[in-house]
Parts: sequence; C-alpha cells; structure tokens
Amino acid sequence: MSLAVTTPAIAQKTPATPPKQAKPNVLIIYADDLGYGDLECYGAKNVATPNVNHIAQNGIRFTNAYAVAATSTPSRYAMLTGHYSWRRPDTDIAPGNAGMIIRPEQYTMADLFKSAGYTTCAIGKWHLGLGDETGTQDWNAQLPAALGDLGFDYSYIMAATADRVPCVFIENGHVANYDPSAPIEVSYKKNFPGEPTGKKNPELLYNLKSTFGHNMSIVNGIGRIGYMKGGGKALWKDENIADSITAHAIDFIKENADKPFFMYFATNDVHVPRFPHERFRGKNKMGLRGDAIAQFDWSVGQLLSTLKELGILDNTLIIVSSDNGPILNDGYDDHAEELLNGHSPAGPLRGSKYSLYEGGTRVPVIVSWPAGNLKKGENSTLLSQIDLVASFAALLGQRMPSGSAPDSFNRMDNWLGRDNTDRPWIIQQGYDHTLALRTPKWKYVEASSYPAMKPKGACVETGCAPVQQLFDMSQIYEDKNVATQYPDEVGRLHLLLELIRSCDYNELPPADMP
Repeated sequence: MSLAVTTPAIAQKTPATPPKQAKPNVLIIYADDLGYGDLECYGAKNVATPNVNHIAQNGIRFTNAYAVAATSTPSRYAMLTGHYSWRRPDTDIAPGNAGMIIRPEQYTMADLFKSAGYTTCAIGKWHLGLGDETGTQDWNAQLPAALGDLGFDYSYIMAATADRVPCVFIENGHVANYDPSAPIEVSYKKNFPGEPTGKKNPELLYNLKSTFGHNMSIVNGIGRIGYMKGGGKALWKDENIADSITAHAIDFIKENADKPFFMYFATNDVHVPRFPHERFRGKNKMGLRGDAIAQFDWSVGQLLSTLKELGILDNTLIIVSSDNGPILNDGYDDHAEELLNGHSPAGPLRGSKYSLYEGGTRVPVIVSWPAGNLKKGENSTLLSQIDLVASFAALLGQRMPSGSAPDSFNRMDNWLGRDNTDRPWIIQQGYDHTLALRTPKWKYVEASSYPAMKPKGACVETGCAPVQQLFDMSQIYEDKNVATQYPDEVGRLHLLLELIRSCDYNELPPADMP
C-alpha cells in the first residue's frame, strides 16, 4: 500500500551519537482521555496521583506539549509512525473489527527499537486495527496480521477500546484464554439472532447504563458499540482490566530486566466505560471518573516499584502522556459532569476531546530518566508527539529507512530538557480533520464547514468556524479571534499550513523548519 508521501531531503534524520551509558529501557505510559488538568502535578483538584507526581518531581513536566489529534486512533497512529494521520483517509476512530491501520510495510517506533537490539512489547489499548481487512477477522484462530508484523515481540492488547467489541484480550495475535465452547462472532452491521442489546434490554445493564449510543451488545452488564456473540471465559471484566494489563507488563519487565526493552503501555482507565476495580470505587468525590484516574496512578506505581526492585529504574526513560484531551459524558451514565466539584479536566484550557481548542490536544507530558542527565522541572518548550520516532532514532544512533516517519523530526534535546528552543510549529487535528497550526505566539485554525458543536454523541465544542481563526497564545483561553486584526499573520500561517499539508518541507524558510 502506497502512503502517497514523498519524503523531502530536508526531512532525512541524521543519527546522533548514542549515550555513553548502557542503552536505556524505554517505557511509554499512554493514558486514554486524560486531560491537561487531570493530574495532581498539573493542578488537579479532588484526586491524588502520588505516583505520577513522583515521576514529575524527579523529571520534566512539560506545559506546552501536544498529542497530534483530538481523538484516539489518529493520535496513536501518528505517534507510532511519525506520519500525520490526516495524510491517510482511513485513520479515523476505528471500530473494534478494523483491519490494520498501521500496515506491515510501514516503519514503526517498535521497528526502530527492535533494530537497535531492544525487546519490544505493546500492552493495553490498541485501537489501530488487527488483521488485513475490516470485518474479515476470524477471532477463533490466529490472526494472520497482528502486532508481530509491526515490530512488537510481545503484545497483550484490547483490539480497540473497552466500549467496543470484541471484549477480549488478544495475546500475540490470538484471543487470550480462548474458550472453544463459546466461539466468537463480531459484527458492526447487525446483531446476532437471540442476543440481547442495551437498546432492547436495558434491564440487563446492571453495571453501567448508557446515556447515548453504547446500546448494542451487552458484556459484563455494560452496553457496547458493535455486536458480539460468544467469548465465554475469554470475556474481560471491566473492573479487572487495569490489573490484567499491569500484571502482564510486570511479567514482561521481569523477563527482560537484563536487556534493553521498549514497552508501549496503553491504559484504558479514564476512557468510557469507567468501571474501575472495587478497591478504587467510591474513594473519590468525583465518582467513577475520579476513581479511574486513581486506578491509572496505581498502575503507574506498580510499574515504578517493579523497575526499582529490579534495579533498573535509573536507566529507564519513562514518558507519561495521553492520547487526547478529556471528555466527561461520552455515552455512559457515570455522573462525571455532575460530580466535578470544582475540578477542571482540561485545567485552564478551552475545549476537550474532539476539539481543536487547546483542551483537545494539549496533554500532560512527563519525562523521567535518572541516568540521563535531564534538566528537571517545569518546561514550557513547544513540542509534539509526532517527533518521538525520529527523536528516539537520534538517541539510539539508528538510521531509519528512507521515506519512513516523514513528519517526525529529531527533537530529543527538547524531550530531555537540554534545549528549550521551541518547535517552530505543531499541527493539531480535530474530530472532522480540520487542522490548526500552533506556533509559540499564534494559533491559526483553518475555516471549516463543520458545526461549532459536535452534532452527535458528546455535546462539546469543536473549535471549528466558517471563517479563519487566529488566537494570541499569550492568552491561554481561546475566546477572542483576532484574525481580522492581523491579516498578514493569517496569510503567512495559512501558507505554512498548506506547505506542510503538501509535505513540501523543502519550501519552508529555515526559521519554520522543525
């Protein structure tokens, strides 16, 4: 499959000299729907996150760092490939039976680490498709195309998210704990005869009721998106998801403690349906969403304790972040809106998941590496997750194949706090593919016919308008469009966005190169 992107000469990455110390283990802890203001170290109210706080106190807490998109699938795709998701038509929020969105012929972050001698794994939420084609998977057999084809030596994943079927874990391309007495069938088109649904049988929603959508198949007393039959003993219980992925992550770390490893640990906690383990439920004044944040922090603590016990914490580079901004009512009646009690999930930012406003893509980013000589503390450098692939390549002294990660640039000195030079611009992608271009001073949002409020599902601001928008980013809350006052700046940023959209990096002035 052609990616239809020509990598210009300027985008080629020059390997850096590897550090003198042993190669660091690399652990990316990727939360789901965790907002800029959802962690205690970012000013969160009503929830304690001591383990994440500990990482922040001993590392770098970035205040101007971004996921690539305001929704999950495109954000994850871009981070793992260094290729903007909006360059592909098939990277929107994926159903649970989507075919592989990252194709086997693409070079991934896992391929990079594997080529550098690392053992690699992905654990937790995937949401980037499995198998060759959407809707053709045989969930009762080994999947012919899975994460092993993308550079991951080991994987224990959810095919999509907890609110989408199939509600089973996939281990190395095969349903974990497969139950041959309950063969699995999945459809996103029609229900299977005789199977109850949340819409027709709401009395069976004994764990969480739906507010909109999420009323198809019922698993564990919770309605889902999509239809599923079977699964038996392989079906997960939502309250055990965090325990399960954390246990598998710990096992992987212990098995590979004597050699460099790369782990992509993607949690589900804060994403709907929020149904944490009973030891967390009822402990937080914000209800289930607050309990879920506490459960996420617990998972982080378990991984930290394991690394410390094995004596490898000092030489483990840890990145804690999120795939997009927060959302409250996203389809389940968990009272997340009513129970905020003064908490602001996006902190001082406007917007949320799905939105082009800052709350959609500006996310917590914390970096720790005790042996890495980081410049610790709060850091306001502008940076984007799109650059992680090229930055890790530079750190490890690895040359990437020509044409790979075409939108990723080496900003490792930014990520390690050694250089506070801002990235000249970052790109933000909204729910409908409308783009915004953020510079240290300005934010330009292209004109869009998409409505100002998301028309279906969650009732949130999209950040879209039928006119071009320009915001002065010295004012953190985007409530004043100054495009008519600065037409020259609007024109310059519009042209810059079009050059980036065409992947014409060679045409960018030196000051605008990443």
